[in-house]
Amino acid sequence: MKHLLAALSISAVLFSCFNKKESIPEKPLGWEIFQTPIKSSLRGLSPVTQDIVWASGSNGVWLRSLDGGKTWDHGVIAGMDSVDFRSIHGFDAENAIAVSAGQPAVIYLTSDGGKSWALKHQESEKAFLNGISFANQENGYIIGDPVDGKWMILKTTNKGESWYAMLNPPDAVLGEAGFAASSSSIFADEDLLVLGSGGSEANLYISTNAGDRWEKYKSPLVQGKSTRGIFAITQMGGSEIVVVGGDYSLESDPTGSFGIFLLNLKDWAKQLGLPKGYRSGISFYSKFGWLVGVGPSGSDFSNDGGLIWENFSSEGFHSVKAGHTEASIWASGSNGKIAKLKY
Repeated sequence: MKHLLAALSISAVLFSCFNKKESIPEKPLGWEIFQTPIKSSLRGLSPVTQDIVWASGSNGVWLRSLDGGKTWDHGVIAGMDSVDFRSIHGFDAENAIAVSAGQPAVIYLTSDGGKSWALKHQESEKAFLNGISFANQENGYIIGDPVDGKWMILKTTNKGESWYAMLNPPDAVLGEAGFAASSSSIFADEDLLVLGSGGSEANLYISTNAGDRWEKYKSPLVQGKSTRGIFAITQMGGSEIVVVGGDYSLESDPTGSFGIFLLNLKDWAKQLGLPKGYRSGISFYSKFGWLVGVGPSGSDFSNDGGLIWENFSSEGFHSVKAGHTEASIWASGSNGKIAKLKY
């Protein structure tokens, strides 16, 4: 019965999405790829509107477009050209937060469109920061690998001006870690906070009260090695948590690469399809009711809540994100590649 209810729940979400629009394209037409002025690997991605998008990545780079990708401002964050800024969150055209992966574990903020960056937080040498997500305009979270058996979760309540370690992080098992492949292994929405893990186990950690209490659910994604697990999380509708991943050492292998967790049933939906390989990024495009997944071997979409996946492009990317206003969907990848979904 639970699995029937799960299928009905997913169908209801998609029916609601479709009813909002008179005309839904059959499928994406591919990607409009933009020529950016840099060649860094871009894993940090944050579309704000159809025109405003931020990105960040290796060699300390940041990029910003104010005209939908036609032109790009860019630079190196605080002169740190050896640092990989795999996470970025843009609030608007002038304000953004960038977070490093690896050492030094730092958080920088710009309030002048990237002209200058101010250091707002630095963690110890044990820290490795994986991703960022904002629950609303003021409250945001950063997830880091476990330290001394506890997940590292940093929080801001003032748009990134200051950060503190949360007091009640969940426990991690030996060999469990997060992934910074797309800065998407954490998802926040008001009081909902969701973390995804990999390595020895691939678990979903869920708090419905902004991190005061946690529940852990073992995922159906492939696990047991450092290359395997949950790489990205998004939300489809109100109670469906969507996860993608797999094994990044097997780019074209779809085994254990997708799952949907039903918050209202506290269970995983069954008998879902699979993307066409390991996927490091996932986004739900509510405008059309599409799930869009990306990875190094290509880009897939599903218009039925993950029952059937279709590969629509051989272009590989690290990350995919819908804009805050949900007017567009973007992807970023290696060699300075940034693209906007065509349909």
